[in-house]
Amino acid sequence: MKVQVCIIGGGPSGLLLSQLLHLKGIDTVVLEKYSREHVLARIRAGVLEHGFAKLMREAQCGERMDREGEIHRGFEIAHDGVLSQIDLHKHSGGNSVLVYGQTELTRDLYEARDRLGGKVVHNAQDVTPHDLASDRPYVTYRSNDEIVRVDCDYIVGADGFHGVSRKSIPKDVLREYEKVYPFGWLGVLSRTKPVSPELIYVKHERGFALCSLRSQVLSRYYIQVPLTDKVENWSDDAFWAELKRRLPEQVAGRLITGPSIEKSIAPLRSFVAEPMSYGRLFLAGDAAHIVPPTGARGLNSAASDIYYLYHAMLAHYQSGDDSGLEGYSAKALARIWKAQRFSWWMTMMLHRFPDRLDYEDRLQQTELEYLFSSETAQRLLAENYVGLPF
Repeated sequence: MKVQVCIIGGGPSGLLLSQLLHLKGIDTVVLEKYSREHVLARIRAGVLEHGFAKLMREAQCGERMDREGEIHRGFEIAHDGVLSQIDLHKHSGGNSVLVYGQTELTRDLYEARDRLGGKVVHNAQDVTPHDLASDRPYVTYRSNDEIVRVDCDYIVGADGFHGVSRKSIPKDVLREYEKVYPFGWLGVLSRTKPVSPELIYVKHERGFALCSLRSQVLSRYYIQVPLTDKVENWSDDAFWAELKRRLPEQVAGRLITGPSIEKSIAPLRSFVAEPMSYGRLFLAGDAAHIVPPTGARGLNSAASDIYYLYHAMLAHYQSGDDSGLEGYSAKALARIWKAQRFSWWMTMMLHRFPDRLDYEDRLQQTELEYLFSSETAQRLLAENYVGLPF
């Protein structure tokens, strides 16, 4: 097989890049380790920056997103038993975010690739990039008992934190930065009416909580738990009881509970790999960086990578300009580190840390008090939350 761009990873990042390039006449193939059903079974976040939503429309994938997505112009932070609002629309110059589940977004992208006859190979095993430093890279994968070779101009690694792409960069070239947090998020998805039309972030002495939603009939809730906790040790009743303990009384009183559709624990970590390119290989999304979900930057950070790669490849194929490809890593990382800072700041301000000094608790409290006493601080939060410019 011969294509211009071989994309490793069939999640939203890889599919979006494939769709955008296809619409410009650039030939791609997407290699995905798992089945489509497996990919669509993943439950992920769903807060989209306005820039990401615009990119989905450019990819001709935004019709259902615009019809069913929930526009959020703000959110609330619960602390000390009270609710304080962050007005995103006011403090970001009229911007907002769109709540639309990542599963549905991925489904839309798959359907768009089907409409255009895009090449997406599922159950591609033992995917391996080769000759990355040459001008003739290629990728091999196993399909049943057959080894298939894909010759290409460029390889994009959008295969997640555990994928093969980042590991293909020589260790003496790659530098990794990581912070592992001493807790995780226990998340529950339920077919219930959300407790609030906007997200509620909760800072509580028992630990962080988040009230989120996928639609007006589908709710997503989280509570902070120790890393040692297991999903099987949390019954639905135990989860709802603990969530209510952390919510302000007026919110807990209107919480509608129900059976969980999905329940999982996600550990929190911050991670960045540099550089995000090596030879003809370019990393995107979780393959290169991970943030705690507190600031809703994970999927959106991946989208900014795709934006930069898409425009860099357009410049290469349409006008022979390679400056975008050569500068991709530096440009992407400049925005990624800002997202890292914001996610770290939100996480540090809202979570209960074990073995924390009284001094640090007082600083955390002061941080919140300053946030709600300063329009400048709220403007900085809003600017980052709705998404910095690409």
